[in-house]
Amino acid sequence: MASVSRLAKRKDAGRWPRMSSTFWAVVLLTALLLLYCGQLAAGTCEIVTLDRDSSQPRRTIARQTARCACKKGQIAGTTRARPACVDAGIVRKKQWCEMVPCLEDEGCDLLVNKSGWTCTQPGGRVKTTTAL
Repeated sequence: MASVSRLAKRKDAGRWPRMSSTFWAVVLLTALLLLYCGQLAAGTCEIVTLDRDSSQPRRTIARQTARCACKKGQIAGTTRARPACVDAGIVRKKQWCEMVPCLEDEGCDLLVNKSGWTCTQPGGRVKTTTAL
């Protein structure tokens, strides 16, 4: 009971102010607006996870997961080494280089089994990407 009497003596101690129903409605609407703003705009992508494994010498394995909100007829892909919405026909035909996945100064080549592509830099460094 000592703690109760100590609180009663404090000048700033008091009851929680009563909040009107309008206040709680505004709080709820604000929370819903913040939740809605977390949605992606149509035709855009964002990277959700990015894992790198450099345990092997001269080799880095990177795994990336992207979240995309693509328009009708589009699917998640890669353009200029960034996640992007691309024409679904490119993915269906596995003509990966048509979505321009490499940077401007890199050359794109399909893997023999069409499971992905390679981006070759002018210095000879090769980046290989396989689609899941």
